[in-house]
Amino acid sequence: MRFPLSVLDLAPIARGDTASSSIAATVALAQRAEGHGFLRVWYAEHHNMQHIASSATSVLIAHVGAQTRSIRLGAGGIMLPNHSPLVIAEQFGTLEAMYPGRIDLGLGRAPGSDQNTMYALRRDPKSSDTFPQDVLELQAYLAGESRVPGVDAVPGKGARVPLYILGSSLFGAQLAAALGLPYAFASHFAPQALEAAVATYRREFKPSAQLGAPYVIAGVNVIAADTVAQAEENLEAVRRTIAVGLFGRGQTFTDEEADRLLQRGAGEHIDQMLTYAAVGTAREVADYLEAFRSKADADELITAHQAPTKEGRLRSVTLTAEGMGADRV
Repeated sequence: MRFPLSVLDLAPIARGDTASSSIAATVALAQRAEGHGFLRVWYAEHHNMQHIASSATSVLIAHVGAQTRSIRLGAGGIMLPNHSPLVIAEQFGTLEAMYPGRIDLGLGRAPGSDQNTMYALRRDPKSSDTFPQDVLELQAYLAGESRVPGVDAVPGKGARVPLYILGSSLFGAQLAAALGLPYAFASHFAPQALEAAVATYRREFKPSAQLGAPYVIAGVNVIAADTVAQAEENLEAVRRTIAVGLFGRGQTFTDEEADRLLQRGAGEHIDQMLTYAAVGTAREVADYLEAFRSKADADELITAHQAPTKEGRLRSVTLTAEGMGADRV
């Protein structure tokens, strides 16, 4: 690879598919990424999303870890306000014990859910206010320096799983800089503050025991296909899926009904979310990623491969690697 490239996988459940088939596709995607030299695969915690199967993030990581050999695996991310720091330290300490040197822990503070889902999670709406303190508590458990007298994470104590701060605003950038942690920006769906946040992070960064210099990961959508026409067709299918997910939750839509949603205003919102998207053949995608990395001032890109089918996502990973000059192993 010309520079570090990774994959963000939401374990999408396609129309008519099951969670079981989605998880099998997730394993196949990680194996494909590993075979083509991608650095890591991350899974995002989402709840009450009908078309996403990554809600039990640590369980999914454990399953994929058993069927891969070397690629790094992690959360992109765990929404820490949904959990106690101790529980997450135990979960990721367990993963690190199972797959030493392969586990990452990305942390976000976004609610990621509506009020009813927050209730179902037994989540305090104010819990995100203590996110910085919770990160420090979690970090201490993993370092074997518990901030809670008499309480250790077992497994987890001394595991030193690397932490990453996820964000889409200046808050996350400033926190990552203050704590000396790597920063991952969610530009694949929230692009507005990318350049300002990265500049803030690099300017304010303070070295830490984990990291001596700033390290930026930027998210980008990728729709690579054998022809431009196929890539554009996949893009339209993805736009429909997002429209139904955002504006038709719990309902079943035909393609025609989804297109009407897009025409009534959803399309403008979704196109803004997909501001950063590499769409085309292997060469065109590689050229886009090179330019985007420069624009984002990123050390690494994490690619969200968008396609309506498992085969389309796998092909997108392969073509991206070929375009970036990766050798298959």
